[in-house]
Amino acid sequence: MTIRVIIVDDQAMVRAGFAALLAAQADIDVVGEAPDGRQGIDVSRRVHPDVVLMDVRMPEMDGLAAARELLDPPPGVVHVPRVLMLTTFDVDDYVYEALRAGASGFLLKDAPPADLIAAVRVVAAGDALLAPSVTRRLIADFARQQPSAAAARGGAALRLNGLTPRETEVLELIARGLSNQEIAGRLVLAEQTVKTHIGRVLAKLSLRDRAQAVIFAYEAGLVVPGSA
Repeated sequence: MTIRVIIVDDQAMVRAGFAALLAAQADIDVVGEAPDGRQGIDVSRRVHPDVVLMDVRMPEMDGLAAARELLDPPPGVVHVPRVLMLTTFDVDDYVYEALRAGASGFLLKDAPPADLIAAVRVVAAGDALLAPSVTRRLIADFARQQPSAAAARGGAALRLNGLTPRETEVLELIARGLSNQEIAGRLVLAEQTVKTHIGRVLAKLSLRDRAQAVIFAYEAGLVVPGSA
């Protein structure tokens, strides 16, 4: 099945380069592009892509605002694409907020071409793209610096009560950046069992994917910024 992608970035050369790279893949079809968030939303709602590559910083409407509109559309809009944020910075408050809004991950613009191609495939398959070392630092730094994180923590902590002890363990290990295979080894479980637990955690907490699970774990206080 072909993955339909649109590229939203204010730099024409970036859009052209990414489009050429992705269009060369047999399983990826670039179906549109836009120079800002507002036009990106319009293109997305017209062509219904599977994945939107969204730059963080753009004129007119930035990537954060556009991601929020795409991922929480108004009544009557049925199509909700996966959003992969693009940034030139490995720590960016906008990226944190985009993950909270439901973006499926982020990728640095200077990542190797193979990483971009792999990222599109991962996100299209319904998983989250998390570079554990970078993502954990981004979230921890944001949570440490923002007083508003404490306010969010109270409500999130209450929602933890709906998880079983094992599900809580799995959520904590996700937030610490462990893969399914690593979680299985740590808890002495089959990898398929880990996947089942993760599915239940996401369903119980109404989370979209792994990226939102990491955010939730920090906001609930399950993982403390700076802890090992």
